[in-house]
Amino acid sequence: MSETAELDSVDWLILEALQNDATLPNRSLAEAVGIAPSTCLHRVRRLRDLGVITGFHAVVDPRTTGLPLEAVVSVNVRPHTRPVVAAFRRFVMAQPETRSLFHVSGQADFLVHIAVADSTHLQAFLMDKIASRAEVRNLTSSVVLERVETRALTPPDDQRPTHRRRRV
Repeated sequence: MSETAELDSVDWLILEALQNDATLPNRSLAEAVGIAPSTCLHRVRRLRDLGVITGFHAVVDPRTTGLPLEAVVSVNVRPHTRPVVAAFRRFVMAQPETRSLFHVSGQADFLVHIAVADSTHLQAFLMDKIASRAEVRNLTSSVVLERVETRALTPPDDQRPTHRRRRV
């Protein structure tokens, strides 16, 4: 596990701005957080080198791509050993329906977020891909009725910036 990076209020402003719009040009980002463009570029590179920023990506709405039905599938596997967990993780992440996978504690071992075309596709995914695996002991699915995205990760109260940034 990596060490926690020390972040100051400017770092948090940069992170907030990039989480809200990763396509911001450096000059606009620097202006928004109130620092020089060269300083901003250096800080973003530092955040990447520290592993705080792990990448930039586009967020795609599955409904517009013909996959309007989302579900969360709770799965229990046995035996719950590292090799079984690793194999199940590789399998699930290789499925085109998978949006995200969480290995969790509690009643389920895994929560799998999927997007499918319709209930027939959901049934096929559950029966033919998940339930047919030897290590799967139990599964339940819940259809997502509404998905609300969280806002950008923000600093703990004791690290909140004391000055306001300009709106981008």
